Amino acid sequence: MKRSIVTGGAGFIGSNLVRRLLAAGHHVEAIDNLITGSRANLSEIDIDAARHHPVVLHEPVVLHEVDICDYEAILPILRGANYVFHLAALPSVPKSIANPVPSHQFNINGTFSLYRAAAEAKVGRVVYAASSSAYGDTDVLPKVESMAPRPKSPYAVQKLLGEYYAAAFHSCFGLETVSLRFFNVFGPRQDPSSVYSGVLSLFMKCLIERRSPTIYGDGEQSRDFTFVEDVCTLMMKAAQAPGVAGRLYNAGNGNRFTLNETWALLEKIEGIRLAPTYGPSRPGDVHDSQADTAAAARDLGHAPQYTFEEGLRRTLEWYKADYVKRDQAFSDQLSAISHSSLAES
Repeated sequence: MKRSIVTGGAGFIGSNLVRRLLAAGHHVEAIDNLITGSRANLSEIDIDAARHHPVVLHEPVVLHEVDICDYEAILPILRGANYVFHLAALPSVPKSIANPVPSHQFNINGTFSLYRAAAEAKVGRVVYAASSSAYGDTDVLPKVESMAPRPKSPYAVQKLLGEYYAAAFHSCFGLETVSLRFFNVFGPRQDPSSVYSGVLSLFMKCLIERRSPTIYGDGEQSRDFTFVEDVCTLMMKAAQAPGVAGRLYNAGNGNRFTLNETWALLEKIEGIRLAPTYGPSRPGDVHDSQADTAAAARDLGHAPQYTFEEGLRRTLEWYKADYVKRDQAFSDQLSAISHSSLAES
């Protein structure tokens, strides 16, 4: 049985990957400090929540509630791992501009700590979640891996440095690494209430609550939105593909949609009309993003299975079900409080 570690395993992408790895028969352990992740993302999975000394019972997943910056804590966790999927990060461009110190700490120092521990622990391979933000604004689309990086924000710089460290740890210390530049991943379990939320999770929330979204800029900025299931598939392929250690690949769909087109498609899916409002453009935002996926298709067998519309429909279904579950939990809580008050009176 393959042993896989997912850093950021209680987060949006990480928790989806945990499920995919379990389905593939892996023994899976998650590392998460729960700053942006949540145990609720793993609520459908039996887990043993532990800090530095987990006791593994019969459950398929162990959640290590530790920080990736803590080298001494993560080193023993990584020993014996076939694959480490490094997804832990503070992922917000605006937050990295408003307060760059925490994102530097986690995205640079934490990533260095993770690579150092992985090399010492003799991990089979590390798959690193890089970011398409490293490209910045380019004169040519789609964006290909050979383009010179032009990062526009501290977050983009931090994720780019993680790629450089991945390549350096491979060449200097023999650690097998593969970096995947994610292009606007979306899907179930992306928290719309978080300051780190992507635009699509916010769109979903507005759609369900029947209120107009706020689009920053004119809405003509475009994104290569990639459904999380396709990203998880690619990460698993990158972990096992031969002859690719030390390399970098785009992890996108190869298409792009403007924010205006995206909101219009969601209106069509839901059968409603809610005109968006517009605000000022956000500093550090890239205007257009689209992946050239030729290298990933050639070397990793990348072949996205979900169209943008199908991904939106599946994601919307999940958000609706989650809202019903949250409303029921709130109603149950109110009922319990009411019964308790009556019993005390």
